[in-house]
Amino acid sequence: MGPDLVLKTRFSLAHQILALQIGIVVMAAVAGTAAAAWQAHGELDTQYEQRSLAIAESVASMSSVQNALIDGDPGGTIQVTAEEVRKATGALYVVVTDRNGIRYSHPNRALIGQRVDEDPSPVLAGHTWVGVQSGTLGTSARGKAPILQGGLVIGMVSVGYLESGVWTHLLLADLPGYGVTILVALALGIAGSVLLARRLKRQIFGLEPFEIAGLLEEREASLQGIREGALATDAGGTITLANAEARRLLDLPADAVGKKVAAVLPAGRLASFLSGGLNDEDEVVLAGERVLIASRRPVRVRGHEIGHVVTLRDSTDLKRLSGGLGVDSLTDALRAQAHEFSNRLHTIAGLVELGRAEEAMQLITATSGVHQELTESLLERIGDPVLGALLLAKAAVASERGIELRVSDDTVLSERLLEGQDLITLVGNLIDNALDAAAASKPPRWVAVTVTQQESSLLIRVQDSGPGVPDSLREKVFQEGYSTKSRAGGRRRGIGLALVREVAHRYGGEVEVDNQGGAVFSVRLPARVMAAS
Repeated sequence: MGPDLVLKTRFSLAHQILALQIGIVVMAAVAGTAAAAWQAHGELDTQYEQRSLAIAESVASMSSVQNALIDGDPGGTIQVTAEEVRKATGALYVVVTDRNGIRYSHPNRALIGQRVDEDPSPVLAGHTWVGVQSGTLGTSARGKAPILQGGLVIGMVSVGYLESGVWTHLLLADLPGYGVTILVALALGIAGSVLLARRLKRQIFGLEPFEIAGLLEEREASLQGIREGALATDAGGTITLANAEARRLLDLPADAVGKKVAAVLPAGRLASFLSGGLNDEDEVVLAGERVLIASRRPVRVRGHEIGHVVTLRDSTDLKRLSGGLGVDSLTDALRAQAHEFSNRLHTIAGLVELGRAEEAMQLITATSGVHQELTESLLERIGDPVLGALLLAKAAVASERGIELRVSDDTVLSERLLEGQDLITLVGNLIDNALDAAAASKPPRWVAVTVTQQESSLLIRVQDSGPGVPDSLREKVFQEGYSTKSRAGGRRRGIGLALVREVAHRYGGEVEVDNQGGAVFSVRLPARVMAAS
């Protein structure tokens, strides 16, 4: 059976509501009828018990019955009188007994002269009695009264109405009323169901419930399957949707949906972006140690803005980003070296063409010696090859920009203390920031780097010849997205120093900035944390 056929065999929303409504009306009618019948049953029993008692007292007060009972009723007067009363009142029976419980009347003449089946002692003691009992003629509502003469009890009268006959009479009498009520309720229920189904169909764009369920399943599968984070908020800033990737990237709690953005994210640039405080297109934000590219779009329904949808792309997590920074540094170094050697080769070629071979050889020797001296110096003092390679690459970039990179003599790192990516993030970003600052200063332009392993900490210190950092900006420069430099060449600004602080805090360290001519950035990491890493 194909899917189209399966869909066609399902009940529509209108039919489901109609069936449910009819079921509810029928059950309510049945329950109401049963309750009414039960109540009527009790009331009828009471009514007919009192009616039986009234008839019994009336018969007991007849002097003809009293006299005949004293005389032993030789002429059968009691039977005649009892039958007349029974037929006149519609009772099941009218039975008269003496004080010993011997019958003097009964619809079944064969039972006259026999003792009654029930205990007559309460009535023969002078008390009336009402209730429902089973006898020779069936279950009946009964009333019993003593026959008194001269203050003495000489017998009793028992009158009964057959319970089944009373019940049948009630049903036959009230059945039309119940039937009309049920039919009216069904008609109203059907009309209400049709109107409700039409209204619901308009509100859900004519879709059936199984179609809505299918769309929801497809939406959830699509949202959870995409690699980008998707997060939706309503007009009040409440999160209405967050797929698995968004929860991972933003580290959201499991119950984030239904809460305000401010309740699940700390105050900062990310929360400001989600609240509409930043540009909506390709904004770079930090979420913990992740660098995200986020976009925010309004959601409009029938011309009204009801919320926003945010897409989040993981530009890279911290380690991938750090690795990327290393590749960028290597690329810049290779480009700088290629540019530098191209200029030197052109100069050497010119000297050779001019016949000045000796001067060309001196230039070749000097160029080789400078790079060889720096390489050997770093290799002797730095046991971490990542740091050595990074400093060589930055030296080439600094040389191209006309800046001297000074690696202090106390830069000695005998072993690898940090993961390579973290070290690149710390040192690489600080040097890049210092090179930009030094490039804006007057000659001589320089950047000084110190990486020292101390007893209780690792100190990374980068100083530049730039203008320094104003006191009012010493904390602000570490904020994500803040930069004093213009955004050129498509490069994103305001990320490097924020990442430096994130890495330092992760290791339990601190980052400080001071001015000593130019800016001095210092990162101090505790040795115990480095050892654990």
